[in-house]
Amino acid sequence: MPPGTLPPVEVPELRVVFTPAGRTGAVSEGTTVLDAARQLGVDLDSVCGGRGICGRCQVTPSLGTFDKWAITAGTDALSPPGATEAAYSGRRPLDAGSRLGCQARIRADVVVDVPPDSQLHGPVVRKTVDVGDIALDPLATLHVVTVPPPTLDERRGLAQVIIDCVADEWDVHLAGILPEALAGLHASVAAGSPDDADGRLVTVAVRWSGSEPRERTGMVTAVWPGVVTAALGVAIDIGSTTIAGHLTDLHSGDVLASAGRMNPQIRLGEDLMSRVSYVMMNSGGARELTALVRDCLATLITELCFDAGAEPGAVLEVMLVGNPIMIHIALGIDPTPLGQAPFTLATDAAIELDGPNMDLPCPSARVYVGPAIAGHVGADTAAAVLAGGPHRDDAVTLLVDVGTNAEIVLGSAGGLWAASSPTGPAFEGAQISCGQRATSGAIERVRIDPVTWAPRVRVIGCDLWSDEPGFAEAVERRVAAGTRSAAAGVTGICGSGIIEVIAEMYLAGVLSSDGVIAAPPGEGARASRVISDGRTWSYVLYEPPEGADGPTITVTQNDVRAIQLAKAALRAGIDLLREHAGIEAPDRVQLAGAFGAHIDPVRAMVLGLIGDCEPDEVRSVGNAAGTGAVRALLSGSQRAEMEQVVRSIRKIETATEPRFQELFVAAMALPHATAANPLLAAVVDLPERDGIVPTGVGPGEMQPPTRRRRAGRRR
Repeated sequence: MPPGTLPPVEVPELRVVFTPAGRTGAVSEGTTVLDAARQLGVDLDSVCGGRGICGRCQVTPSLGTFDKWAITAGTDALSPPGATEAAYSGRRPLDAGSRLGCQARIRADVVVDVPPDSQLHGPVVRKTVDVGDIALDPLATLHVVTVPPPTLDERRGLAQVIIDCVADEWDVHLAGILPEALAGLHASVAAGSPDDADGRLVTVAVRWSGSEPRERTGMVTAVWPGVVTAALGVAIDIGSTTIAGHLTDLHSGDVLASAGRMNPQIRLGEDLMSRVSYVMMNSGGARELTALVRDCLATLITELCFDAGAEPGAVLEVMLVGNPIMIHIALGIDPTPLGQAPFTLATDAAIELDGPNMDLPCPSARVYVGPAIAGHVGADTAAAVLAGGPHRDDAVTLLVDVGTNAEIVLGSAGGLWAASSPTGPAFEGAQISCGQRATSGAIERVRIDPVTWAPRVRVIGCDLWSDEPGFAEAVERRVAAGTRSAAAGVTGICGSGIIEVIAEMYLAGVLSSDGVIAAPPGEGARASRVISDGRTWSYVLYEPPEGADGPTITVTQNDVRAIQLAKAALRAGIDLLREHAGIEAPDRVQLAGAFGAHIDPVRAMVLGLIGDCEPDEVRSVGNAAGTGAVRALLSGSQRAEMEQVVRSIRKIETATEPRFQELFVAAMALPHATAANPLLAAVVDLPERDGIVPTGVGPGEMQPPTRRRRAGRRR
């Protein structure tokens, strides 16, 4: 440390627990409760950006000793109320003992309760990123320079003066200035901060191109008056169901804000192929879909900047990933060739264009669209590979991103194979009789007693199981904040819940291995759990308490079939990759995506979703596509690595593989018609296999989901 300098001040980290979500983590002393909630992904509402105006972020600090979390909280765990809270007079009164989360700062270990009125109660878009350790290598940089006052003798244009100033003060040599930056050049310099020599301080935004740092060329993209310290970038994963974005500081690597929105295209089609069909059957359908997604992107970027207290104009880099159909639509490219074989991409290369060309509110931003792997394996999978790193390891990795279209990557540093399987929306709660998206009140965990067939469930928004005291009261609390409202009680079952209930039904004997719900016995505890449903049977998963509102949640025979079809498509794709790669079994399995993050590995194996492997080697890698997108946003070297690995991946097209149908039929059984499961059998008691292929499947049901659709006449 140089003489005369003070050592850095260490800010202690404190433990914070949010209930009822049960999210816990460490935050720096002085962090506001609202910021802590955002860091930990807790559902805490706010629309005023932490100004203490809207009152939606009210929380209640808990006092006392909490052995479960090893926390002893006191009255001084949060900072005392200040002037902003004293002056607060919003529509929602500040109850006694409640605090504004945006004003209360954490001073000690604390447990904070987020009441229902302070929760958004929208779809739970669980999209967070942890980019890990990477060397920052941003392709957008800022340089503050002093522009000398003009003179009559000056023969250079103002743009060249600025370029020369960057060279003199930073030893950075630029190739030129973009035409878009010229329009406001004089005004920016005139408004710059004056210095002692009558010059003007301005901030020059530079965008670099080229793979290797030493070979890159830089262009001025914007000149702003005064000193600007934050170079911002946004990484966005355009999913068919949700669109998630992360605002980052390109110089520090900090993720400043994260947000997710439902993809507005859902109202025109639940899955990818239905949107392609919409384009085929509706004149102007492609333009309509493009306008919807671009408007959502612009709104999301504005929301992220608002949350971080920044302006969208400060965004210099936008990184887009997504499946090929979503990317084609976002770019305004006709997606219909991807609706039928041979699923030809317009381009599989990375694309760069200006932000305004995509109607984004970022005039100085450059948009980078990641490369695609194949017709149905896109830039989101390329980003997931970058984040998971199977190409950097000798161990064989199976990377699975489960969604309406499941992407699968298998291999190691010795080579990678990739494919996609059209699983459909069943894993997200669609096509299920009581299915719903992952919102508060949705069943996400299930256990079934093998003797009585009695179920226990746990729902999103409540940490209690249904057989624990206080469960009914906790889930029956209604939400009413302003004009907002939400249904009370247990409202349905989401994707992770349907995986667990099918697996548990099989383990308990409610289901046979070919997926048929057993007829109820004549008497006993089991008799009430299975009810007649026309010519088949249904399992009663949850009934609301007497006098309480809410639906009875059942699992029908058609529900079981929908899940069998979806899981068989995924498993057949995995098995097809194993055959092509000559790999008997992976050393580890990585489950990516918001859905994969909440799958119980053992139940997924009981269902036969991923094949037999060591349960301890099955891990969630979270929002891998978003993580990879942020890594590529922060580092040109990471971007180059992604492009390189994409070119090396061998693509297998499941729709045209003769073996896919045979593998699909075998995968319909639970866990599988022919494959052994010794590793799974070591951790759970599997029923004896009682069938080879599903015997209760109708003539049309044995076909796997397909991407091929008949084009309707254009109107």
